[in-house]
Amino acid sequence: MTFRRFRILLLLGVFAAALSLTWLEQWMVRAWQGPLDVQVIPINADGSAAAVAAIAALDARDFDDINAFLEREIAGYGVRVTPAASFAPKPEHGVLPPAPPQGGNVLQIMLWSLKLRWWVYRQSDGWLPQLGTIKLFLLYHAPQEPGVALPHSLGLQKGLIGVVHVFADPKQAQQNRIVVAHELLHTLGASDKYSPDGYPIYPHGYAEPDLPQHTPRHAAEIMAGRLVAANGEAVMPESLERCVIGAQTAHEINLDAGFRNRFGGD
Repeated sequence: MTFRRFRILLLLGVFAAALSLTWLEQWMVRAWQGPLDVQVIPINADGSAAAVAAIAALDARDFDDINAFLEREIAGYGVRVTPAASFAPKPEHGVLPPAPPQGGNVLQIMLWSLKLRWWVYRQSDGWLPQLGTIKLFLLYHAPQEPGVALPHSLGLQKGLIGVVHVFADPKQAQQNRIVVAHELLHTLGASDKYSPDGYPIYPHGYAEPDLPQHTPRHAAEIMAGRLVAANGEAVMPESLERCVIGAQTAHEINLDAGFRNRFGGD
């Protein structure tokens, strides 16, 4: 065997191993056989005193509402896992993740995704990846004036990575939890269900999608992140208590297969 062929076989083997690990990892988190293993890594995104205080006060109980939301919603699809997720806050991380390209093309986004995954791997404690562990990097920002938006948060299914921009303000804790839950579900395979103007996409971006599109809603599909109020405006719900996991999102995160695997349904 020539060196060239050996090198090609070696690269193919590495590629196959990477694909196998990715498949195994996604099966582990989407089988709904036990709680999701979620590490929460806080980062002071702007160096503010407010972010310092928020990170110092971070506690696992801060995520109880997210766990309650997940338990309630997956139970509606016949899957009962208690707790639905185990959140483990980690010490503050001092390095910002690589920023996504602004208006980048597909190739630039793919390269950035690989760069982010390599960055996450370099932050880990061991040589081997922590299979099945979701890592949410919470980037804390000082409170802003009303209407000022934070940078766009994101969640990657490959690598199980979330980069979530949140406000370092207890008054905005409920809003933060909605954003964290949204990005967490991205890591499980859920897609966004809102249009570029921020409005939910009908019907799958609406709670109670069988109702006419212009009927006001009192709850939001979590992957739309907003509900259409009586005045026609798309507004963020007050809390996760007014959010639901719709049928399409449930399918995307494998709740239907998870139910069959656990209970032998058709």
